[in-house]
Amino acid sequence: MSDHNEASREFHFTARDFERVRRMIYARAGIALAGGKEDLVYSRLARRLRACGEQRFDRYLDALEASATSPEWEGFTNALTTNLTSFFREAHHFDQLQQFLRCLPRDHHARIWCAAASTGEEPYSIAISAAEAGGRVPPPVEIVATDIDTQVLVTAARGVYPLERVAQLDKALLRRYFRRGTGPNEGYARILPELSGVIDFHALNLLEARWDLRGPFDAIFCRNVMIYFDKPTQIKLMRRLADLLVPNGLLFTGHSESFFNLGDMLKPCGRTAYRRVALGEVAA
Repeated sequence: MSDHNEASREFHFTARDFERVRRMIYARAGIALAGGKEDLVYSRLARRLRACGEQRFDRYLDALEASATSPEWEGFTNALTTNLTSFFREAHHFDQLQQFLRCLPRDHHARIWCAAASTGEEPYSIAISAAEAGGRVPPPVEIVATDIDTQVLVTAARGVYPLERVAQLDKALLRRYFRRGTGPNEGYARILPELSGVIDFHALNLLEARWDLRGPFDAIFCRNVMIYFDKPTQIKLMRRLADLLVPNGLLFTGHSESFFNLGDMLKPCGRTAYRRVALGEVAA
């Protein structure tokens, strides 16, 4: 850490503090924070020190480690979680999802898990895709949307977005699935209640030994999450996800996340998409 950075900072923050933060967020959330992120960590956690009325990083971290159930663990984790999302990001996955849903029996009520819901754009894109596939609203689907960051889930559950966040959407989809705000809500759009009603938002840490959700699922979206975990954690998580899929169910991962050595459970079936190996199927 440069002397210039240290001199210009409000709080004393050492290389030892940074390494300690890296160990703590890995143990708590499985996030393998890369070296060289000192400035990012400082800027995000400095807000937490101000909120807690703390003057030193080491004392802030001491207080966290002294209590595994401290409410501040939520603030610490939220601060170090990156949330980058948009509607229909990696659009090919939603095209594949629609094709998959259209092939299910008409009376089938599909269950889908969005494991990194962020501010809601991804689970709402899933709901819109299900409505398009089924030709009706609400669609015959149940979506479980989780995230480790409790703050973004508040935004997600509201389902209200600035117009610039939905501007890239197809105009027909925008008309069908959003309502434009007026008066004090001018400049915003709200997702249809019939769509938000099929989504259950709640907090979940993928590193927890037990997940507070019920399987199986027809499809799981766990995209752009694995990049924050080391390889052993990635493989363990992929196997846990596969265990929650129905035979031939789909798992969607991020554009930069490719996985091998899982042929006994998952087979590639598109760009960063995998199919759960069916019972009795000979793995490749």
